Amino acid sequence: MTIRLLLADDQDLIRGALSALLDLEDDFEVVASVGRGDEVADAAAAHRPDVALLDIEMPGLDGLAAAAVLAARVPACRVVILTTFGRAGYLRRAMEAGAVGFVVKDAPPETLADAIRRVVAGERVVDPALAAATLAAGDSPLTGRERDVLNATRSGAGVADIAARLYLSEGTVRNYLSAAIAKTATRNRIEALRVADERGWL
Repeated sequence: MTIRLLLADDQDLIRGALSALLDLEDDFEVVASVGRGDEVADAAAAHRPDVALLDIEMPGLDGLAAAAVLAARVPACRVVILTTFGRAGYLRRAMEAGAVGFVVKDAPPETLADAIRRVVAGERVVDPALAAATLAAGDSPLTGRERDVLNATRSGAGVADIAARLYLSEGTVRNYLSAAIAKTATRNRIEALRVADERGWL
């Protein structure tokens, strides 16, 4: 049986190297390769891969959002998140988005090949160190709206701009920011954003 693969990574060099590496396996065939998260579902619908390997950090849609769209549009395609960012919160969000595997990019090539074959066989495959870190970290304390407001601060936008962008009052934005700062045990919204990012909560 040949396992059909879709690769999604915004770095051409990594995508090309990964494709060449996987093509060395007798039972793998890379049938599609894209550089943007918002191209994943269309490519999967057109090429019908068995497994999609998705990076997290991509333009258009990140890998976690792309995984959720893929689960809805091409449910037979199994998703493996392949990323540099081994953050505990990412693993939890990846599984919620429908991913069945999570492998960090510095894993040995044979680990990735084994993970692909295992998810095709119906297993879930997760990097053991990341699984342990996720259990230790617990759930994200942030609500959906607190995440939205923190994300909106990335560009350096002020409270008024964030309020206008998210259709909230300025007082509500301040309340969400205060709650996020308290829950991340930080002193300001810049620190709260950094901590939430590091823990994979955004």
